[in-house]
Amino acid sequence: MRAKCVMVLGTTSGAGKSWLTTALCRYYARQGLKVAPFKAQNMSNNARVVVGGEIGSAQYFQALAANAVPEVRMNPLLLKPERDTHSQVVLMGQVNTELSSMPWRGRSALVWPVITRALDELRQENDVIVIEGAGSPAEINLKDSDIVNMRVALHAGASCLLVTDIDRGGAFAHLYGTWAMLDDVERKLIKGFVLNKFRGDAALLAPGPQMLQDLTGVPTVATLPMWWQHGLPEEDGVFDDRTVHTSASSSAVVTTIAVVAYPRISNLDEFQALKNVPGVRLKWARSPADLTDADWIVLPGSNHTSGDLAWLRERGIDAAIALHAARGGAVLGICGGLQMLGQTIADPEQVETDAICTPGLHHLAISTVFANEKTVRRSQAQFASLSGRWAALSGVKVQGYEIHLGQTQMSPKESHAATAVLHDSSGNVLACQNVRGNVLGIYLHGLFEDTAVLQALFGNEGASCVPTLETVFNGMADYVEQHFERGTLPSLLID
Repeated sequence: MRAKCVMVLGTTSGAGKSWLTTALCRYYARQGLKVAPFKAQNMSNNARVVVGGEIGSAQYFQALAANAVPEVRMNPLLLKPERDTHSQVVLMGQVNTELSSMPWRGRSALVWPVITRALDELRQENDVIVIEGAGSPAEINLKDSDIVNMRVALHAGASCLLVTDIDRGGAFAHLYGTWAMLDDVERKLIKGFVLNKFRGDAALLAPGPQMLQDLTGVPTVATLPMWWQHGLPEEDGVFDDRTVHTSASSSAVVTTIAVVAYPRISNLDEFQALKNVPGVRLKWARSPADLTDADWIVLPGSNHTSGDLAWLRERGIDAAIALHAARGGAVLGICGGLQMLGQTIADPEQVETDAICTPGLHHLAISTVFANEKTVRRSQAQFASLSGRWAALSGVKVQGYEIHLGQTQMSPKESHAATAVLHDSSGNVLACQNVRGNVLGIYLHGLFEDTAVLQALFGNEGASCVPTLETVFNGMADYVEQHFERGTLPSLLID
C-alpha cells in the first residue's frame, strides 16, 4: 500500500479533529502529494451528496481541501441520529435498514470489513491519507467494538496526533489520561500532542509541555491560538455568538435571520456563508422569544421531521411563526422545513413515527408522504417568477443537493393558495411559495452557498464578502504551518 496515514485523534468531541484534519489535507496537498481524507464512522446529521450516495459534511470539505473528488469510501459509515436511542445507518452512501435496526455493538463485526476495504483501496490510490478519529480513543467501555479510533490507527499504521481543547480547562490531564488509557502498542502511534483554542501568551504554558513529555515521551508539537473566523462550517454543533461575525461592529444590522434549532437539525453547515454577509445578524432560535426581532425565520432541514415538528409545538414556536407570517415576515423552509410548512405529513409505512398522519403548520398548500426510499441527488434549476419577500430570486439559476425521505405534492384543491416556483428536470416541484409571497419552501440544500443567490438577496457586497473555499482552505493550511513545530508535519510521513 502506497499511502502513508496521518491520523487526528481527540481527547473529547469538539476538540478540533475535523478542523485540523481539513487543514492537514490542504497542507499535504500543497506539498504536491495526492491526498484523501478518511473517517471510518461519523455521527452527524450534516451530510453532502457525492458519487454513490451521501457522506458526512466534514469529509466532503476535507476532500475538497485535499483537491480530491468526494466519494463514499472517504466516510464508509455515517450515523444520522433520529432519536436519542436510534440512528439511521448509511453504509457506503446508502441507507441500510438492517443495520439501522441492530444494536450499536452488533454492527461492528459486519461493517469492519467494509471499512478496511475502503481504507485499503484509498491507500492504494493516494500518497497520503489523513484520517479523523471520533470522540475519544480512550472510551474504554466501547473499546471492544471500536471501528473508528485506535483499531483504524493500528490497521493503517498511522502516525497519530492527539488534540485537546485547552479553552475548556484540564488540557494536560486530558492528554495524559487519554494516553495512559491506551495499550502500549497504541501509545507508540502517538507522535505529538496538540493544544487547540489557546488564548493568551503561550510562554505561560511552561513547564507543562515538558512535564507532560517527561511522563509520556510524547512532545507537544503545536499550540494553536483561538481562531473562530477560519470560515469552515461548525461540524459538531450549532454556532454561537463567538463564532458568528455580524456587521454590528462596523455597520448597522439590517436583517436578523433566526434559524430554528430543533433537536434533529440537519445540514446546519449550509448557513456558514450568512455569517459573513454585511448587515446580517444570524442567530439560533429555541423559543418564541428568540423570534420576536427576526426579519426572516428559517426552518432548516431535519433528520426527524415529525419529531422536530412536535418539538416546535411543545414550545409554542409554531404560534410565533404564524404571528410572524401573518405580519408579512419572511419565512423560509428548507427540506424538512418545507415539509413542516405544509398541511400534512403522511407516514403510512411508519418510517419516522407511529402516527399515520401528522398535521403541518399550514403555511403552504402542499402535502408530504413518507416512504422508505430516500432521495439523494444533486440538482440545478432556475426559479420562475416569485412575488413578495422572495421576488429577488426570480429567474435566478441555482444548484444544490437533496437528501430527504418523503415526496411532496401541491394540494390540487387549493392550487390557488400556493405557487410552484422551482422544478427539477423531470418537472418535480422543488420549491413553492404562498400567494402573499412571504413564505417560501424549498427542497434544495445549499441555497446560501450559491453566489447567484447571495447576490440576488444581499447585493454584490453581500456575495463578495463570503470567502471562497479555496481561500478558507489555504488560510487553514497557512495556520498549521505557522504554529506547528518546524519539521513536524513532514516527519509524520516518515516511517
